[in-house]
Amino acid sequence: QVQLVESGGGLVQAGDSLRVSCAASGRTFSFYTMGWFRQAPGKEREFVAAISSFGANTVYSDSVKGRFTISRDNAKNIVYLQMNSLKPEDTAVYFCAAADRFSKATTRGGYDYWGQGTQVTVSS
Repeated sequence: QVQLVESGGGLVQAGDSLRVSCAASGRTFSFYTMGWFRQAPGKEREFVAAISSFGANTVYSDSVKGRFTISRDNAKNIVYLQMNSLKPEDTAVYFCAAADRFSKATTRGGYDYWGQGTQVTVSS
């Protein structure tokens, strides 16, 4: 069992930067691929970014590539999502999730554990 708690969301202006974090507890954090998803009102939850268990591999959605960076600190059991050049369309609840393999990293169904989410709002 893995427990995930997101933090760091907030209200920012377009063009600003924000970093959200996800703290994990429970089973060995370094075993898991970690991902970030987001869900805007009235929309499906969508993949944002993922990082393999020891950080060697990352993958991003086209909508955030070049603006967002995912990273992890296995010593602290934390995964980060650094978001730069934020746009109003980035407004959503951001969720972190844990998967047992990187090959499933971009699909919602590949993840076994989810956090409760943190709200990110970008004003124009």
